[in-house]
Amino acid sequence: MELRHLQYFLMIAREGTISGAAQVLHLSQPSLSRQMQDLEHELGCKLFDRGRRRIELTEAGMRLRRRAEEIVDLVGRTEAEFHVSADTLAGEVRIGGGETPAMALVADVVAELQETYPLMRFALHSGNAEDVSERLDNGRIDFGVFVGHANLDRYECLQLPARDRWGVFMPSSDPLASLDVIHAEDLADKPLIFSAQASREMQTWFRRDFAELDVVATYNLLYNASLLARRGVGYVISLEGIVDTSPTSGLAFRPLEPAVTADIFIAWKRYQSFSPAAEVFLSRIRELWG
Repeated sequence: MELRHLQYFLMIAREGTISGAAQVLHLSQPSLSRQMQDLEHELGCKLFDRGRRRIELTEAGMRLRRRAEEIVDLVGRTEAEFHVSADTLAGEVRIGGGETPAMALVADVVAELQETYPLMRFALHSGNAEDVSERLDNGRIDFGVFVGHANLDRYECLQLPARDRWGVFMPSSDPLASLDVIHAEDLADKPLIFSAQASREMQTWFRRDFAELDVVATYNLLYNASLLARRGVGYVISLEGIVDTSPTSGLAFRPLEPAVTADIFIAWKRYQSFSPAAEVFLSRIRELWG
């Protein structure tokens, strides 16, 4: 399997037609079709369902698309790292993480290093713990920031000097907004909005089977969930300090009682071979938090 075949395959998946991809790639349509047939033959499976107007990926094609994106991305990063001159520190550091105010600590390091090494670049990816772990494992990010209970046994990690607090987002006009703290009984009969992480963290705090709770929606990242909270769809269980709760925001946050907090960790793969830029980033966070 050649890299160019994967690049051609991804272009077809993006464009949706052989003719469109061939035009972008400056290839003839028969040549591109023949190379995709060779790829299907080599892999022993059908990658495309060829309709009258558009090409759709088969299940095997969707699996290959995911792997091909990873492979092409890693090859591009590797080439970029070796095109840097010996006397210039450059390159990209990729950091993934969940939504947390503690990312401000990482941002401080990014700002410091970017000022010192202007050719360094940083790519941030927001995602939940499962997504960040997967990207760490396949090499698509260098470092992952994890909030709360996460299985980090297979990684090296540092604990950040920060701790997040769990609570409830609701309209500022809601009766519960008049309380200083929120108890489990305050939410017993209320519509709730959870993330997967919140579900794990709140099992003990609610002291009841989750099947008994009225979970009206779930979310991945908080901003969209905050729109539901602002409109009174449900009470969003999340971490403090991620979305605006100023007096003009229409949104209020109240912490849980008993308090529930989350430690923050930054992690990376064991025995990872880093680029020079990622090595500098790792050295700096070890100096600060090691």
